[in-house]
Amino acid sequence: MTVLKKSVRSDNPLSGKHIVFLGSSVTYGAASNGVSFVDFLAEATGCRVTKEAVAGTTLVDDAPDSYIRRMKKLNPEMKVDLFVCQLSTNDATQMKEMGEVCRTYDMDDFDTKTVAGAIEYIIAYARKTWNCPVAFYTSPRYDSGQYAAMVVLLQSIQCKWNIALINLWNDAAFNDITTEQRSRYMADSIHPTREGYLEWWTPYLKRIIITIISCRQGK
Repeated sequence: MTVLKKSVRSDNPLSGKHIVFLGSSVTYGAASNGVSFVDFLAEATGCRVTKEAVAGTTLVDDAPDSYIRRMKKLNPEMKVDLFVCQLSTNDATQMKEMGEVCRTYDMDDFDTKTVAGAIEYIIAYARKTWNCPVAFYTSPRYDSGQYAAMVVLLQSIQCKWNIALINLWNDAAFNDITTEQRSRYMADSIHPTREGYLEWWTPYLKRIIITIISCRQGK
């Protein structure tokens, strides 16, 4: 886990805010020497970030380094302005059981050995523990029917829980880059390069995250 603190900049709406990012290799920056959009966002905005990211890990809670087990090791007393979770591509690659959206909002009812149950548990735990807004983000388009199904499932969960969804998978404008840009921005079909994070991901995610936090403050 990495915690970055930046100097407060009063001219930026994210200045001084604390954002927790939970994820795997894309959040970590596996093809960018451990530097991702999370680090660039902190540098650009003066926000404080907690980056809890381990490559190869899954939402589904069937290993010691699952999203859920790592999330539960975070300080429950810290002030969090936004909790952002990656819809992990590893669950798709490893063909984890999809599951179904639960009828209740009770954490004890969620089957965390499924993708659906794990997502709902993460949302419920983050809200209960830090009383903060929760957002999930997806990967951009790549060739995976399983991940496409996970995005559809996440959209159903979004409707139930009214979370923020940064849906890069279905964002036509975000995915509309040239072949030359794709060769510079992506190390493979899943992992962005340093240039990809800096030039493609960070400006886009910065705008959306500012909107999410601003809407929260306006309530």
